[in-house]
Amino acid sequence: MKKALKFFFIFLAAVAAIYVVLVIIRMFHFYNLDKTNEQVVKIHNTKLTMDDVIGKNLPPDPGAEADKTIQGIDTNKNGIRDDVELAIFKAYPDSAKTRAVLLQYALALQMEAVQKVVNVGVVGEIANKQDRAFFCVAKIIPGDGESSVFVAIEKYGKFISDKQFNTEERKTAHKHFYSYLKSGRIDDSISCDIELLSLAD
Repeated sequence: MKKALKFFFIFLAAVAAIYVVLVIIRMFHFYNLDKTNEQVVKIHNTKLTMDDVIGKNLPPDPGAEADKTIQGIDTNKNGIRDDVELAIFKAYPDSAKTRAVLLQYALALQMEAVQKVVNVGVVGEIANKQDRAFFCVAKIIPGDGESSVFVAIEKYGKFISDKQFNTEERKTAHKHFYSYLKSGRIDDSISCDIELLSLAD
């Protein structure tokens, strides 16, 4: 009888321990889910502004400080790395449309460098944001869809990528970030944050 009770209590203890472990696992799951959803909302709400396009609050040149970390410097807190932002304005001082699409693309690429929560859901949302930004770049290229995308890749995409991933550390971080990416749907229904028709050139 005593042995039976002993085994019974051991069994109950084991069941209780398993239950506690499952509860803890579920707590972590919902905590991570909340964090992911919070970041997804933040990603969706992060958009280029007209002030960014016209250079209302351009940052100072960060100099050598620009490349000391993967995140770089963002003095004006607009989500675009200062050295990349200044490079866009230097290369295209007379074209607001070109600046608009390139700044949006740079903003989307920088999201992966400053992201605190990195998982499949977050990476997928940022990748979607980057794809939308790239489709926006293609909108300033004359021609049909395929040819405009090709020109966008060759001319503008490379320009931003070379600026954004200009150190080995940044290239490595970029590859690591995308190791989380799974296939998903690209939402390109509204690709540009700024209505390009509202810009003079």
